[in-house]
Amino acid sequence: MSRTTGGRSRRRPLALAAAVATVTATVASVGAAALAGAPGAAAADRPLSGYELTWGIKDSYRSYVTGPYAKGTFTTADGAVQASGNGAFTFTEGQGTYNGTTHAVHLTFKGTLTAESSAHRFKRVLSDFQYDSGTGVLTADLTADDGTTQQDVPFAEVAAPTSADMTGLATKLTTQAGTFLGSDTYAGAAGDPLSVVKKEVPASPSPSTGPSTEPSAPSSPSASASSSPTQSTGTSPSPSASATGGTSTSPAPSSSATATGSSAPVPAKGVLADGRLTWGVKASFRSYVTGSLAKGTITVSGGASQASGNGAFTFTDATGSYDTQAGTLSAAFKGAVNFKGHKGEGEGGGYGLDLTLSGVKASFSGTSGRLTADVTSLGKLSKGVVLADLKAPAGGLTPKGDVISLSGVSVTLTDAGATAFSGFYPKGTVLDPLDLSVALTDGAELPSGDGTSGSSGGAGSAGTGGEAGTGGGSASGTGGTAGGIGSTTGGTGSTIGGGSLASTGSGVPVAALGSAAAAAVAAGAGVVFALRRRRNATQV
Repeated sequence: MSRTTGGRSRRRPLALAAAVATVTATVASVGAAALAGAPGAAAADRPLSGYELTWGIKDSYRSYVTGPYAKGTFTTADGAVQASGNGAFTFTEGQGTYNGTTHAVHLTFKGTLTAESSAHRFKRVLSDFQYDSGTGVLTADLTADDGTTQQDVPFAEVAAPTSADMTGLATKLTTQAGTFLGSDTYAGAAGDPLSVVKKEVPASPSPSTGPSTEPSAPSSPSASASSSPTQSTGTSPSPSASATGGTSTSPAPSSSATATGSSAPVPAKGVLADGRLTWGVKASFRSYVTGSLAKGTITVSGGASQASGNGAFTFTDATGSYDTQAGTLSAAFKGAVNFKGHKGEGEGGGYGLDLTLSGVKASFSGTSGRLTADVTSLGKLSKGVVLADLKAPAGGLTPKGDVISLSGVSVTLTDAGATAFSGFYPKGTVLDPLDLSVALTDGAELPSGDGTSGSSGGAGSAGTGGEAGTGGGSASGTGGTAGGIGSTTGGTGSTIGGGSLASTGSGVPVAALGSAAAAAVAAGAGVVFALRRRRNATQV
């Protein structure tokens, strides 16, 4: 149901349990407790204020709106701001309640975001964002081109916080979001990570077991209810936090670093015994390579593997060093991944896209780090290229059971990384998050579930276009949209950066792509190759 902006100002109650199936169990459990007369439920609600929500919706959508096809703009107002470089949006003055029984927060934020393009004739306005950690849903008021407004529309499903830290939470766009953004390809696609933090820094730490007049980031209902969380962007410890996914600006868990898998404490510094790193580069890039334009393959070798469904890559056999007192880690991994596409005509035709990443290395000092790799593009090798800046959760370098694990590390493309990709993505592009685990002793066991499923040494299929931006959908399906036409709001394509990854050599004559090359869009990647005629038929 929709109504005009000039309608009643009072919001109708959220009815999210029916709209979002994934949160039905949580809502049911809370409802059952209420029916059973859970003691002190009403009294457990405490007021919250001073919070900020930061979310970019989806990086490829932002690139589409401001790209050379839509030539549009984002405008923020009423307290909302956008980060430089077409970055994420922050909504401010979050107010709401914290429930001490369920450990759920409900927050409403100020700020209006308008996405507008005269070229593609759309104007979409989002406002009144509300986040509920208990249901795991982010809602918003949505104003369409005709000026009508739908209120409290489920816009994204948000992963439940696993601790008091509510930063770097994974999101998935809803069907309603896909419709509003103008493309069904966004429905069910992975959105940008979402963070909720308290802006003000408390004057002094709050005890984890004592009363708190305003808990800053309570844990999810599934977390332990033995104490009230008190996380903030200050220096107070989180009572039940662990080093989980996301880019955290929050303090580290104050857990002990004593090894649980050995009889002696882990040395403060030393060399690594083993380790692995899992990173997908960028989901939309994987879909582009194997999609209907590039018609290429992705091949892993040298100990690397790729998860099934054109998923992320895992590099193994880490070597390097650590120093837990200094808060540093340096780990190099074995394995290589090759992206190849835009094959030239004839048996001897080479490839316009031939990019290999090997010698992957991650290094950290505190929460900051960098990702380097040896880059081979069209036969030219550049060693030790700093591909991306890394941001890890605070306290993530604390070992547990002789193992250091970092999950959901944010990865942001550098100048050198943009050059390595030949302008395919500009500096500042948010790439796929990174996970790594390293063993500090020979007997330490690395955790499972690092995305290493799938065949080692396999290659991505040259299908007709997988869904871009879903982070693991098959690239061989016939209904995909990578490289497809008309996959985004109001138009037929978008680009970012304006560069061509194939421009240093050549791969496919322009005529082979025809007029579709000018309008086709790699939906999640948000880029189009501008291919030259091959200069040398034998060059690869």
